[in-house]
Amino acid sequence: MNEITGNEIIHQYLRHNKKFPHVLCPGCGHGIVLGTLIRSIHSLNIPKDDVVIVAGIGCSGRLAVYVDFNTVHTTHGRALSFATGIKMANPKLNVITIMGDGDALSIGGNHLIHAARRNIGVTALILNNNIYGMTGGQSSPATPMGATTMTNPFGQLDKSFDTVELARGAGANYVARGTTFHVKKLEKVLTDAIERPGFSVVEAITPCHTQYGRKNKYKTPVDMYKWMKKAAIPVDRYNELSEAEKEDRLAIGVFVERDQPGFEERYFDLKAKLQAQEEKGGK
Repeated sequence: MNEITGNEIIHQYLRHNKKFPHVLCPGCGHGIVLGTLIRSIHSLNIPKDDVVIVAGIGCSGRLAVYVDFNTVHTTHGRALSFATGIKMANPKLNVITIMGDGDALSIGGNHLIHAARRNIGVTALILNNNIYGMTGGQSSPATPMGATTMTNPFGQLDKSFDTVELARGAGANYVARGTTFHVKKLEKVLTDAIERPGFSVVEAITPCHTQYGRKNKYKTPVDMYKWMKKAAIPVDRYNELSEAEKEDRLAIGVFVERDQPGFEERYFDLKAKLQAQEEKGGK
């Protein structure tokens, strides 16, 4: 499997005949994230039939349509609910959810919290473009304070969620953040997340020029990638900055690494113990 290189890796995992051309806007980073996900799965030598991609609604939700894995396109905010059921039904599957910031943090926010609390063996890939992109450019829970959107033409008044802190506080086994500019680093943390037991969260910062960038200070998609290049720094360097210096910076890298067993492991261990006790008692 690893003998092929470059774009050939990606092409062998796509549904070419039915689902293309894609619907993504020029400059959108979602295609970069999809390529990163495919290369991560390929590097782990996971057979296609052992992968399940569960996606919600929105621009990010379309990514499940393009890949030749087991895929489920679910209702808005419920990707983790479906993923939990799939993982419990067949724990041997590698279950990965693809969600946008609105999908994961707003209507699906409670599911994210409890998936992390349970530490279910699912990888949550959250594509954060700071906006509801597909439905017209409304503010999302990740829209920065002061940013201009269709629903906040005079500036967003709410404080945005910090996805990393939310996942860390809720108990996820692995929490990381990357950007679509730092592709190799994003690929590394996503590969680690898929391989690690328990619940993993990877936040991918990805640009939406159509609905977010051009309404703010980014005239072109290139401007958004330049911002990522300048703003994103490794988390260890970020932690050395003063609070004032952190305002214009974005920490990337790994924030949480634990090896606690996933919920499905604990469940089936308990089930096996109870069965053994029942059989022993029957004798």
